[in-house]
Parts: sequence; C-alpha cells; structure tokens
Amino acid sequence: MLSDARINELKRFAGEIRMETLKAISHVPSGHLGGALSMAEVLSVLYGEQLKCDPENPKWEDRDWLVLSKGHCGPGLYAALALKGFFPMEMLETLNKPHTDLPSHADRNHTPGIDMCTGSLGQGASTAAGVAMGMKMDGNPNYTYLILGDGELDEGQVWEMALFANTKHLDNLIAFVDYNKLQIDGRTDNDDVCNLGDIAAKFASFGWYAQTVNGHEVAEINEAIENAKKNTGCPSVIVLDTIKGYGWSKTAGQVGSHSRGVSPEDLAEALAEIQAAMPPEGK
Repeated sequence: MLSDARINELKRFAGEIRMETLKAISHVPSGHLGGALSMAEVLSVLYGEQLKCDPENPKWEDRDWLVLSKGHCGPGLYAALALKGFFPMEMLETLNKPHTDLPSHADRNHTPGIDMCTGSLGQGASTAAGVAMGMKMDGNPNYTYLILGDGELDEGQVWEMALFANTKHLDNLIAFVDYNKLQIDGRTDNDDVCNLGDIAAKFASFGWYAQTVNGHEVAEINEAIENAKKNTGCPSVIVLDTIKGYGWSKTAGQVGSHSRGVSPEDLAEALAEIQAAMPPEGK
C-alpha cells in the first residue's frame, strides 16, 4: 500500500506530465491532447512506481515493456519519458516538427524509451501480446504493459488478441483501457459510434482477470496493478474510468479535445489550473 506522501508524489508527477504535454502541444498548431491528458495518472504510476526501466539504458534487456497502442497520444508518454530522464526536457519543444524524434505517433526508431511503433489502432494490442509471448518463451520474468483507447476497442484485432492472450496464458501481460468515453466521432458509452457496454465483463468473458478503477486515482491504479501481478494463468486488464481532457476545465469531457491547439492564453490558464490542483511539494 502506498503511503500518503508517496500518493502525493505520484499525483504531482501526473500533474507535471499534463503540464509538459500541454507545453509541447503549444509549439505546434494542434496535437492529440484529450487522450494524452486522460492517461496521465496511469503513466505516473507506471513510471513512478511499477515499471522496471533504466533511462540511462532504454534498451536494457531486463526492462518491462510498455506498448502505447493508442499511439497518437504519444505527447503524454513523451512528457513522462522526458520527466523520467530518457531525453532532455527541451526536446519536447520539437513535437511533430520536421525531422523531430518526437513524431505524432509513437515510434521506437526515433524516441528513447519507446518500445513499439504504434498508432494504427488495434495493432499495438497484437504486438504487446507477441512481446509477452516472447518473454514467456525466453523465461523472462518481466511484464508487458499495454495501454488501449476505448474507441480502439471497436477494432476486431483487439478481441483476436484477447482470445490469443488467454489461450497462451499470458499472465505477464497487463492491459489498461483508457475509458474516457469519447472517440473522435462521438461517445463510446452510447450509440454515437459503438456502445462498448461493460468493458471489464467483455474481457472477463474472454478469460481475462478484469478490474475497473478510477483512472484518476493513483492509489487505486497502483493497487490494481499489484492485484494483477498476483494473478496467474491468464492476462489482466484494468479498465481506467477517466475523463477525456482531464485536468483542464476547457477540455475535460469535451469531444473537441481529441485534437486541438493550445494558444499562449490557453497554456497559461491550463498550467495555472493544473498547478493549483496538485498537492504541495513535500506533503
């Protein structure tokens, strides 16, 4: 169980991830903001507490792997990696610019700390299962973490992966669904596009160990990961109940937050709002 002080540190880390994401996107006309902001807490818990990695050696053979299947939300992951020390903070200012090493979608050939090229939705699910299978075959005790978007669950490939991962007993695969209820064309919890229904129950019907938590509470996320690590014999999924664009009132819960620009005025407003919501340092 995390101490109160550690919980506050992780909350601050999540706030810093949001602020650096907004700063990075402010340097380009637009960026995938909403889904990057909604996953800040899970990134904070992974890179602040759970995921085994070495910023000095991103290709360390004994690391855990993270596959951001919703690769268009790379700005959030880039912010976490920079804050963790995988590359200099000023590199975030090059997001989406010509010849950048921080492209719009996650690319392992460009960015230190990115384990898999992603962005064609659904494919990251399959590659994550492949990585987990390879670890099993090699006797590697580490974990593969997978982050899926809720709109991404419209892809049949995700469910093919779900069937495969349970058949192969990939208990070293821990997936997260960022259930922020919005995709680019509408809501995911009604009939706007495809109503997802009970996501945890769907994965459970495929043989997965399934949990649902408040995706903006770091303690709940951390406890769910600990529970998943105790699970044996099947893969795990943690459904993160989140709000798209969370942290900034102008984007929270808004369809238009999927991809948008951040003006200097927007940036000042958003940073002040996020900073005010963060626990005091050292508390």
